[in-house]
Amino acid sequence: MIDVSDKPDTFREAVAESVVKVSKDTIEIVKRGESPKGDIVDAVKISSTFAAKKTHELIPYCHPIPIDHIGIDVDIQDNSIIIKAIVKSIWKTGVEMEALTAVSIGALTVYDMLKPIDDNISIESIKLIKKRGGLKRFYEKPDKTLKAAVIIVSDTASKDEKADKSGNIIINKLKENYFDVIEYKIIPDEKEIIESLLRKLSDQGVDLIITSGGTGVGPRDVTPEATLNVIEKEMKGIEEALRAYGQRRTPLSMLSRGVVGVRKNSVIVNLPGSPKAVSESLNALFPGVLHIYKMLGGYKH
Repeated sequence: MIDVSDKPDTFREAVAESVVKVSKDTIEIVKRGESPKGDIVDAVKISSTFAAKKTHELIPYCHPIPIDHIGIDVDIQDNSIIIKAIVKSIWKTGVEMEALTAVSIGALTVYDMLKPIDDNISIESIKLIKKRGGLKRFYEKPDKTLKAAVIIVSDTASKDEKADKSGNIIINKLKENYFDVIEYKIIPDEKEIIESLLRKLSDQGVDLIITSGGTGVGPRDVTPEATLNVIEKEMKGIEEALRAYGQRRTPLSMLSRGVVGVRKNSVIVNLPGSPKAVSESLNALFPGVLHIYKMLGGYKH
């Protein structure tokens, strides 16, 4: 299966539909409740619901997902029976396969129940009507090129640039998200140096300043204190989101003291120093953080 372990949970919804064509005489039998194998509507609702839940067991590369809602509607028309499924979940992958599987099995159920009385029954179509949710809808291409800076805070890396394993991870992610990285700098764990550089970059109008390192509780870890002295508004929601995302993957995420805040029109984000923690934090940061630039520009939510 595709690895989705790095993806955050988001709301997902899919609507699918199948159409089973039958004779008008058969429709009349169904409406009178005289189908030889029992009530069509109830059977379809039950079989379709079971099918949606069992999709990952029927289709080998589908992920087992927590389904929050399955809605099945059976519409009996003049010469057809239309089955519609709505499936919802808050998870990492879409639910279109669950919806499609539901209406497929629903259609087969109709076929099985009516074939003794209708030789011309046929499944006319099975299709996805719509799907929504996921991260793509939150990617907002900015009106202008956004500028970014990457600051590695490390006594070790400041003496030997080869020791920095996180800088390129951050730079690549920024480029993927419409940012022009105008500065990449490695500095020691010195509070005054960190503060001075943050103020300088903010005064230059850099839109996003990401620091990596110095967020722990070691005697030289002072990045959060330096950041708090610089920012004008703290973004606690982003801080909590980064730690919560990491905590689902490692019990050590809660030890990070990283701060996120705004100074003027610059967003400053503290990330941990380890490459894995940096990668995970960036997955949590984007695309949601992009919306902040509309907020800073005075746009309504």
